[in-house]
Amino acid sequence: MKRRDFLKTSAAVGVAALTFDKLSAAINSNEVMVESVPDMVAVMGGEPVPMLQRALKEMGGIGKYVKKGQNVVIKPNIGWDKKPDFAANTNPELIGELVKQCFEAGAKKVTVFDHTCDNWQRCYTNSGIEKAAKEAGATVMPGNDESYYKEIKIPGGVKLKSAKIHQAMLEADVWFNVPVLKNHDGAKMSIAMKNYMGIVWDRPYFHSNDLQQCIADACTWSKKPALNIIDAYRCMRKNGPQGRSVSDTSLLKALIVSPNIVAADTAAIGLFNQVEKMNINEVGHIANGETLKLGTQKLDKLNVKRIKL
Repeated sequence: MKRRDFLKTSAAVGVAALTFDKLSAAINSNEVMVESVPDMVAVMGGEPVPMLQRALKEMGGIGKYVKKGQNVVIKPNIGWDKKPDFAANTNPELIGELVKQCFEAGAKKVTVFDHTCDNWQRCYTNSGIEKAAKEAGATVMPGNDESYYKEIKIPGGVKLKSAKIHQAMLEADVWFNVPVLKNHDGAKMSIAMKNYMGIVWDRPYFHSNDLQQCIADACTWSKKPALNIIDAYRCMRKNGPQGRSVSDTSLLKALIVSPNIVAADTAAIGLFNQVEKMNINEVGHIANGETLKLGTQKLDKLNVKRIKL
């Protein structure tokens, strides 16, 4: 498998839509690039577990990010009391495999949690994430009580200067940000940056104090995710963040992985545009994140590898 650029910028939406034809053309090219760990990997055409396995291998292996004896946190989107086929929450198979790999790398403890919008017990159960995480050996924590959170300073924030952060995040040696790709009626899109709202207690503050800026501000917190792993196996293309029916979703069979959170969200919107148009300029927290030096939207400047299974 050769390494090559996988997305190009587009004047209309900031990125070009991904297509299987373009993917195949890139894979069949004879171009050879210097072997190195890419800035981003996108895998298409497979099931959640094989796509994650391949993506992590291309990113240098799970051992590059998780060391023996570390406490690891995996932060999926578990915000809604919905079954997996609604794409309101992260795919449970993806979470189970990531937990498994963290333990194989020598993790002492792996914790999975979210500050849910619906009843946390129903969200954890009906999403399938609690079962998958526990079967792989993870500790599943609730996030439904303020006592789980501690206020910390966010000196890089413009509107958000402090926030109460879940204790699991504060105690983690390393964490993985694992959102699902979906439409959102308030933030326009809910991807990696928006997933930070599940680690804080006072979400109403975000909505009443410039939501797009507060999302970007939260991402300036000093403890950055080792990787942003965007679940685009099935995306919610409209009526997000809950969805009204399975017909609001599209089966994309894709996964985007990168430590660069702005680039990851930018690429994900390019993918989203294959099934539903979304102008990246409407998703203000992405540009705000770039202004705050959290990453880049200029995907053509990055070493991005795309793979079709």
